Amino acid sequence: MGGLQNNWLLWSLLSALFAGVTAILAKVGVEGINSNLATAIRTSVVLLFSWLIMGVSGTPVSLSTISRRTWIFLILSGIATALSWICYYRALQLGLASKVAPIDKLSVIFAIVMATVFLHEPVSWQQWTGGGLIVAGAVLLSLF
Repeated sequence: MGGLQNNWLLWSLLSALFAGVTAILAKVGVEGINSNLATAIRTSVVLLFSWLIMGVSGTPVSLSTISRRTWIFLILSGIATALSWICYYRALQLGLASKVAPIDKLSVIFAIVMATVFLHEPVSWQQWTGGGLIVAGAVLLSLF
């Protein structure tokens, strides 16, 4: 039973797939309206959908058992997500989805660097090489 639920690679690939779908849907959806309004609508849908998933998951949760540290980091993560989405929607409004999406994927590099610096995660030369290829690919895709 734990095979699919604990398969980080599968969940990562699904995340990438849905992120790609998101870029296309958002590009069409942001036409003709303020990008901040588009972000607010998207965020409202995400909020409702997230609570729906939480409700049907059958996992009993008491918000009072969540530590203060966890609350702080989840709130900060939410702020970072909001800022990312606001910037992403504005970029989609101004540019081509095929150029905006690769630049957005530079988040991989930022995550690797921050995981190394702040979380002290080890990063191999293969990961740094792969990260360099991501940077090269993003530049190549966005400039030409």
